[in-house]
Amino acid sequence: MGFGVGWTLHGDGRTPAPGAVVRPDERLSWPRTAGLGAQHVVAMFGASFVAPVLMGLDPNLAIMMSGVATVVFLLATRGRVPSYLGCSLSFVGVAAAIRAGGGDSAVVTGAVFVVGAALFLAGVAVQRFGARIIHAAMPPVVTGAVVMLIGFNLAPVTASTYWPQDQWTALLTMLFTGLAVVCLRGFWSRIAIFLGLLFGYGISWLFDLAFGKIHSTTGGGPAVDHWRLDLSAVTKADWIGLPSFHAPAFEWSAILIALPVVIALVAENTGHIKAVGEMTGDPLDDELGTAIAADGAASMLSTALGGPPNTTYSENIGVMAATRVYSTAAYWAAAGFALLFGLCPKFGAVVAAIPGGVLGGITVILYGMIGLLGAQIWLNAGVDLRNPLNLVPAAAGIIIGIGGVELHIAGTFELGGIALGTIVVITGYHVLRYLAPAHLKGQGPLLDAGTSAYDDRGAPDTRG
Repeated sequence: MGFGVGWTLHGDGRTPAPGAVVRPDERLSWPRTAGLGAQHVVAMFGASFVAPVLMGLDPNLAIMMSGVATVVFLLATRGRVPSYLGCSLSFVGVAAAIRAGGGDSAVVTGAVFVVGAALFLAGVAVQRFGARIIHAAMPPVVTGAVVMLIGFNLAPVTASTYWPQDQWTALLTMLFTGLAVVCLRGFWSRIAIFLGLLFGYGISWLFDLAFGKIHSTTGGGPAVDHWRLDLSAVTKADWIGLPSFHAPAFEWSAILIALPVVIALVAENTGHIKAVGEMTGDPLDDELGTAIAADGAASMLSTALGGPPNTTYSENIGVMAATRVYSTAAYWAAAGFALLFGLCPKFGAVVAAIPGGVLGGITVILYGMIGLLGAQIWLNAGVDLRNPLNLVPAAAGIIIGIGGVELHIAGTFELGGIALGTIVVITGYHVLRYLAPAHLKGQGPLLDAGTSAYDDRGAPDTRG
């Protein structure tokens, strides 16, 4: 595929055969590919708007730079890794800590720029020494747990922020989306998530007409009377406008607060690449270093202009799991839409107006799909969870990740959620493996000198 910009037409380009998947180097017809690209944009819009807003950064710039970052990523990986890069949620806590210490937006983006540089260097190291250095640190039991806690860590966002805004709209949207994913055929089943959002939009509008305002929380705040679908910001927004750019500033105190996130990002990227490889059936170990380095480079580019960091997006991996369309052409389309939408404040206002209840119904399915991909990694690798060496670190890390457990270290610095859960899984596994009695390590190392302990079918390799 060269730079990953050439695709073969899948079948007739309209409807894949039952049970078939559209591979990364294939595409559907261009109108259908554009529709899938739009679905990917919609899937990432919620978090890509929420994260920069929570970080105090311009959400329109975040959308624009997510498109640029995705282009950088697709070119770097030569079209083998279908992924969308959006604003990373891992930095929300870091930004809050930096601002609490007196830092402004420039200091936040400066600290995150350094994290992007560190992530880039980590990717270069993986390219130089091979994916085995990541696998040695994160064998299947670890990567499965990391993927799982990444997905399930998002559950409180649904439960406490989106769902309570309108539980009945959330429930109906969830049911409709589930039925659409399972029961619709052909192309329609592959844009089921997008159809679910449209359905939720319509239901919210009808409920407003029938019942008037709802009394509920808005974005986790206090309960107030409000319209489910509020389009007032759309009428005020301009059609065309540039986002707000600014240069980063560098302060050591802020950099030291942000740097530990590199650990979580490497694990998160590894988990995402593993998940994509599981879904496409194409092991992507040889692309792992490139993917990590591309994430770092994309984050450096975004933060240099005042935008947020970017990383491969769980929401879009969930969309791929639902649609079984892995074409990178759809991601090029998504990147193009994002670039245009970043220049259109009015469109951003439309997407930002998606009712919280609708997002609640959609994310219940999407976030769950992401988490269960971790279980799929365990199943395919034959991980034995009856072995306490596997069970204990995975169990502890997943609960920390899901529950948002926090470890306060000094001043405003703390580790929690994905970062702390990831560290517990990785260090816990290796410390316990070093200390464990021989009978618990009877199956041998999960990876030795770059060679898997499992055969091509994912079963324990007994060939000697």
